[in-house]
Amino acid sequence: MTVPPSLDVRGLAYAYPDGHQALFGVDLTIGRGERVALLGPNGAGKTTLVLHLNGILAAGAGSVTVAGLPVGRKHMAEIRRKVGIVFQDPDDQLFMPTVREDVAFGPAAAGLRGAELDAVVERALARVGMAAYADRPPHHLSFGQRRRVAVATVLATEPEILVLDEPSSNLDPASRRELADVLRSLDVTVLMVTHDLPYALELCPRSLVLSEGVIAADGPTREILADDALMNRHRLELPFGFVPGSVA
Repeated sequence: MTVPPSLDVRGLAYAYPDGHQALFGVDLTIGRGERVALLGPNGAGKTTLVLHLNGILAAGAGSVTVAGLPVGRKHMAEIRRKVGIVFQDPDDQLFMPTVREDVAFGPAAAGLRGAELDAVVERALARVGMAAYADRPPHHLSFGQRRRVAVATVLATEPEILVLDEPSSNLDPASRRELADVLRSLDVTVLMVTHDLPYALELCPRSLVLSEGVIAADGPTREILADDALMNRHRLELPFGFVPGSVA
């Protein structure tokens, strides 16, 4: 039996109530287990696209399918378990007295209890290297640790696809590397929305460039970052002195 892709978007168009057209017909497919970066300038439609993946926004035209399920009212509860979004600010996701309770929140809401719930929480924290901090208040952790706990809160629901919004923002170099190690070790599909092009190259073999509401490029991250004309056309800039070909 053929495994359906984690994400299939066809002809997705969307205009906000004020008339601003954010997406003009987006087509993309992400296979099971891929790590893909979504690149593009501010205002390109990246956030609008992400909010369609778990039904926060509903398509004006076109379709979004997650693991073979069409995103819509009928499958909404299951879709929201399958699409885990990790926001840019971990404090938007961490609100319980302890790390353990934060990670347990989603699975408990889905009906898990007792030893089964404890096992899910322990597994999610172990996957991000934060098992030793289960009983700490989240606000006592460093920013990088809080971001990894935020990832754990999503992993606890066993998603099909992990969507990360600017995962490297505000991280010091050590925290950035620790998070990269975690993301590389995960056996889930990853869609990483980022302006951090070196991080995209480090973690995502494939990149999509979203520009003016359409997919303007889709290919190996290294090739996209090395295409000066493409980069200039879509207002993407590498850090000074960074050469994509120099990264192993």
